[in-house]
Amino acid sequence: MRRRTIQPFFRETELQKTDLVMPVFVDESISAPLAIPSMPGQFRHPVDGVADYCERLRDAGIGAVILFGIPAKKDSEATEAYAPDGVVQRAIRSIRERLPGMVITTDVCACEYTDHGHCGIIGETVDGPDLENDLSLELMARIALSHAENGADIVAPSCMLDGMVKTIREALDAAGYQDTLIMSYSSKFASALYGPFRDAADSGFSFGDRTTYQIDPGNAREAIMESELDVAEGADILMVKPAGIYLDILASVAGFGLPVAAYQVSGEYAMIKAAGERGWLDERAVALESLVAIKRAGADLIITYFAEDVARWFNEE
Repeated sequence: MRRRTIQPFFRETELQKTDLVMPVFVDESISAPLAIPSMPGQFRHPVDGVADYCERLRDAGIGAVILFGIPAKKDSEATEAYAPDGVVQRAIRSIRERLPGMVITTDVCACEYTDHGHCGIIGETVDGPDLENDLSLELMARIALSHAENGADIVAPSCMLDGMVKTIREALDAAGYQDTLIMSYSSKFASALYGPFRDAADSGFSFGDRTTYQIDPGNAREAIMESELDVAEGADILMVKPAGIYLDILASVAGFGLPVAAYQVSGEYAMIKAAGERGWLDERAVALESLVAIKRAGADLIITYFAEDVARWFNEE
């Protein structure tokens, strides 16, 4: 009994609410929250209701969100991604008006907005259609700038384009948004754990895959180099995605000295939820253990679908 009393004073890693960022899906085509079947407990939220949901998060103790938009219409060049009244642009304004202290991060990518589901502009290559890196950079700059103009605190390019951080930083600075931070998905793997997210964000691709611009799961040196390149280009925060099975990469990236985010992705969440629902493990205990491990490996911020649950669990203690 005495040992149990003393142990908490020597705990090296302590998870806190301020470590957590909640992903929020905003759907332009719905009028009420819509359940995501492959992610039990998660919903798409209507634009008119997203501030209500974020207020609920704030009241639970979660002060930061990352927004993903699902537009009503798509095209090959993702024009809705930077539209003045696009889904994310409207969501930012709504949250900012209601909750001026909420930290708003936005995902900067095109996969939810293109009719082909890839992360930028598609061109023809010798191997067939594929993402055109340089043509897509201007698109990412336009998306990031539109988010900053509407009040985003942090823009988070997730497309893994070469030069994306430099291009976005130059565009933001030229427009007077020097204080808008860039959280780069700097070490993002071509993972099989993104499946439920593609259901949630309606971002499945119509051909090919994303292995030509995301990192092979076997390539540790490449993953660390990609983060190092983004440091040189001016990233303010680095990210490792997925988090839980790439803790070795997370620990190495933390060595660069910048703040590091880790994304506990949809598949990681879904596995814990599914096993918990079947009684195969204790969902709460495993979720907390997984998040402590991510923080222990070096994460300063953890993007997780468990954020609201964790805040409420802490509030019950």
